Amino acid sequence: MKKVVVVGCGSYMNSGYGCPGEWRCLKAASMGEGKFAEPSSVIGFVKCECPGRTMVPNIGMTMKLSELKPDLIYLSSCMVGAKPDCPYSSPEEKAEFIKSKTGIDVVLGTHDYH
Repeated sequence: MKKVVVVGCGSYMNSGYGCPGEWRCLKAASMGEGKFAEPSSVIGFVKCECPGRTMVPNIGMTMKLSELKPDLIYLSSCMVGAKPDCPYSSPEEKAEFIKSKTGIDVVLGTHDYH
């Protein structure tokens, strides 16, 4: 079973824009649905808080405290499909930055639930 970290958009989760938080991402991971090729163990769920400065340090802290290195990092569907778009960086830029700092591949999106 793959170990994963999910990064969600804190603004969406906190503001009620249709994403109540992590339950849909956690369901997709546990069922191996959406962007998850197989059932996966979520070892951390990190909120990206505007403007995103703490995202990578929080991923690092998740790995340190869990004493586990994820196989993949997922940017949540709310982060990837946010409308309005994030004013600070695109999902692709976030993914590239995370990978450059952690060396771990990043997947854009988690689920297709509505």
